[in-house]
Amino acid sequence: MDKLTLIRPDDWHLHVRNGEILQHVINHTARQFARAIIMPNLKPPVTTVKQALAYRQEILAALAPDSNFTPLMTLYLTDNTRIADIEAVAQSEHVVALKLYPAGATTNSDAGVSAFENIYPVLEAMQKQDVPLLVHGEVTASEYDIFDRERLFVEQQLSVLTEKFPDLRIVLEHVTTEEAVRFVETASSHVAATITPQHLLFNRNAILAGGIRPHYYCLPVLKREKHRLALLKAATSGNPKFFLGTDSAPHPTRLKENNCGCAGCYSAHAAIELYAEAFAQANALDKLEGFASLHGPDFYRLPRNQERITLSRESWRVPGHYGQGSLQITPLKAGEEMLWKVL
Repeated sequence: MDKLTLIRPDDWHLHVRNGEILQHVINHTARQFARAIIMPNLKPPVTTVKQALAYRQEILAALAPDSNFTPLMTLYLTDNTRIADIEAVAQSEHVVALKLYPAGATTNSDAGVSAFENIYPVLEAMQKQDVPLLVHGEVTASEYDIFDRERLFVEQQLSVLTEKFPDLRIVLEHVTTEEAVRFVETASSHVAATITPQHLLFNRNAILAGGIRPHYYCLPVLKREKHRLALLKAATSGNPKFFLGTDSAPHPTRLKENNCGCAGCYSAHAAIELYAEAFAQANALDKLEGFASLHGPDFYRLPRNQERITLSRESWRVPGHYGQGSLQITPLKAGEEMLWKVL
């Protein structure tokens, strides 16, 4: 297969930041995707519908004039989120979900939930109003090994949430382990998961083999090869519980390449091409459209897109960086060859 035509895909987990970085990255996403779920972990975080709508306007203003990209906004769930906030989300056509970060789990998560018991009334309201909960699934206590934090979250916390709130729609974002895959597969139809391109293509050797490679460092961190294979099997299975979410996370190169580099891989420059490479490796290109274009809209109860995009089996080289100076961003696979290209 040298060409592949798909219903235009959506990205169900995306960071675009704000300010000048937003200006540099948003059109990478818009050239491929029709819609994207925008993460709310700015400084300060997006915690109200009013703030989310203002952020949406900033994104729309940064798009190319001919773009028809639609940002889907989220609120940052905190210990202080109110039931009134949930009701406002339920009534908004532009804000579609709330994001749960355990406090300290990842970039800009300091305002996250300190204990799940604190938000039970809010989760009950979300269940009642049918507002989805998007979860960064890692425990954060320092005594836990970083490679075990997703598995322990699933065992200790996510299992409790799904029992207490069986009708709450939950997306376990950027799953990285076979245990998380198994949990999603066996849970009710209210539970789904997104998978990133880096977790389909690479294992933890990519971060450390031959030297420290900070542009492959993200949270949850890349895992062993057996976990990558479990993710690839889930993504290419045709199971509608799994769908595309890049977790593309731009950081200036200077903040990635220093003595305490930021977590996050920037993949928006070549997202659907990266997924095509992973699916081609598994001889499953016929499953890419479901994963990228159909399963996500169906779970979020949104219409499927009508436009199409075409990928060609064509080699090209990823630039070493995008932007200049303090805004320079090093992308995933910088300087390396890609095997697929959006026409």
